[in-house]
Amino acid sequence: MEVQEGIHPCLGAVDLIPIYPLAGVGVEECGAVARSLAESLVLQVPGSSVFLFGEADLPQKRTLVQRRKQLGWFTRRDFSALEPDLGAAPARRCGLTGIGASPYVMNCNVTIDSQDLALGKEIASAIRGSNANGLKGVQAMAFPHEGKIEIACNVESFEDQEATETSEDSQYVAYSVLGNHFSYVSPHYIEAQVKKLAGDQGIGTVGRALIGFTPQECKNCAEYAIKESIGEFWKIRGGVFM
Repeated sequence: MEVQEGIHPCLGAVDLIPIYPLAGVGVEECGAVARSLAESLVLQVPGSSVFLFGEADLPQKRTLVQRRKQLGWFTRRDFSALEPDLGAAPARRCGLTGIGASPYVMNCNVTIDSQDLALGKEIASAIRGSNANGLKGVQAMAFPHEGKIEIACNVESFEDQEATETSEDSQYVAYSVLGNHFSYVSPHYIEAQVKKLAGDQGIGTVGRALIGFTPQECKNCAEYAIKESIGEFWKIRGGVFM
């Protein structure tokens, strides 16, 4: 972290290790795995420190957003002011790593053809799930990116017991794990909403990037890797998908 550069907020050299249920396990079991991983990390990597979130953060089960706000993730608070849940006091070399478990979260970024950061922040605020007319489960921020403005979204899966299987072109996409039903906002719909909001101001968009995988893609990737005994198949399959 001593030489880290960039505008995206972060607290750790490895900033986040989330554990998600894909098939055959519940989020509670993922929480136990995440906590075990955190305990192993601070033992095996001298100087590392961890904060816990979600099902790994017992008994509070604070969300990642709650923990990040508490720790100053968005404002890059001085490391000396941070208190880890596990490990050493955070130092500039490793920083502070978040480890936890929750329903699946994916990243979807939409770039608008503008350098107006204020406009980007307005759009991010409008689609944010915490707002009355926002998109459920979406957390959004705006950043300058390669001469334009990127609307960066965390897209959370949320429990939805009335959900049925749907396509990626729908507003919400549904899937099931161990009989529990979840939904998340489709990347296509996020892009359409950003395009509409930008278009209302006479601004276009220049593309959408899905960072990593949708829940089903991640499940398929994991199943293939296990079947073919390719432990790092995600490195081959992973990337940025437009």
